[in-house]
Amino acid sequence: MPLLRFGRELMAALGCFLLLALPLAGLMLGGWLAGPDGMIVGAGIGFAIALVVTAISGRALLQARRR
Repeated sequence: MPLLRFGRELMAALGCFLLLALPLAGLMLGGWLAGPDGMIVGAGIGFAIALVVTAISGRALLQARRR
């Protein structure tokens, strides 16, 4: 069960990875669906979602540290 043993590090790594992956995915998907204007909007939406996920995992990490 390595995911349980390294849970805190996995949450931090996931947050960092999502900050890179989701804006790029939004950029590509927005460009494919709506062209250059959609690329900007898609990247912004991907970045906003990544920030929310990172904030949630960071809060969980802080709560786990306190226990």
